[in-house]
Amino acid sequence: MKANQLVFAGLLAGAIGILIRILPEDHNVVQQVASATARLPIEGELSSLAGATGWLNSPPLTAAGLRGKVVLIDFSTYTCINWLRTLPYVRAWAEKYKGKGLVVINVQTPEFEFEKNVANVRLASAAMMVDYPTAIDNDYAIWNAFNNQYWPALYIVDAHGHIRHHQFGEGGYSESETIIQQLLTEAGASGVSHEPVSVDAHGIEAAADADDLESAENYVGYARTDGFSSPGGAVSDKRHVYAVPKQLKLNHWALSGDWTVGKQATVLNTGGGRIVYRFHARDLHLVMGPATPGASVRFRVLIDGQPPGAAHGDDVDAQGNGTVTEQRVYQLIRQPKPIVDRQFEIEFLDAGVAAYSFTFG
Repeated sequence: MKANQLVFAGLLAGAIGILIRILPEDHNVVQQVASATARLPIEGELSSLAGATGWLNSPPLTAAGLRGKVVLIDFSTYTCINWLRTLPYVRAWAEKYKGKGLVVINVQTPEFEFEKNVANVRLASAAMMVDYPTAIDNDYAIWNAFNNQYWPALYIVDAHGHIRHHQFGEGGYSESETIIQQLLTEAGASGVSHEPVSVDAHGIEAAADADDLESAENYVGYARTDGFSSPGGAVSDKRHVYAVPKQLKLNHWALSGDWTVGKQATVLNTGGGRIVYRFHARDLHLVMGPATPGASVRFRVLIDGQPPGAAHGDDVDAQGNGTVTEQRVYQLIRQPKPIVDRQFEIEFLDAGVAAYSFTFG
């Protein structure tokens, strides 16, 4: 389950509720910070990182070897839109505080099978400018050691190896950065700026339009989908020809053409297949990729039966044309206001696409 499904749930109420005021330098900041950080609870110890199946951008790191450093553990799966929207902050913190003793570790724990492919993770990391240490957690060893349940999840660890703060889901950026600053100062770093980072996120990393967001993440595989409306329902793990009903309710979707609906993904068997989705959001994304690595699949997007024009996302042009070449999240719609119920349609001109999940923003 991703954190957007529980982002305002009671778990966040259990997070630290102390917003600590940082006094100017001439009021003995170090003393004030020591007092403030003493009030932060110890939530646990930095768990072992030994279960990682590989590392990018770093030799293997250990909990013992990180003593003396402030550590930010960032759990991700690279197609998670919620994690992608937190990334500008984490990336900025890694850059700003690396010279002050902060170590940021991205723990890539895959949701989908293709996210276990290290070549995919390496390609995505380069595209997203994640140049700090990344632990490949294909066996969920680090995830389980932290007893983690969410993407994204941040854990901030002090120089003694104690977990002092966590953040599940998007948000909490000011509080998290303040605690990073406090723990760095407590660890002996000098000249730690108390100004927050300046983030100007673009494209798929831009914050969601929460005021107009009425569509939630939905999966295309049969294991976790909701609102599937093709007549007769889904036929699991077998080729079947589907049709789109005359009308779709909000947050319902349907297939047209020859598809195989699998547990994680739905795969198109012959060209000309369509997915239709009724949604209400500024942004619409689809996690998808070629079912055969190295292949490419052309597609065309419509919104309310017309080319998207100014409502096109980063991965399509104004006429709605695009090509699937990688296993990743594709931004297909970013529409201007007003935001109303719209009908999205994607037609794949070639066979061989595997579709995994829709996300919105």
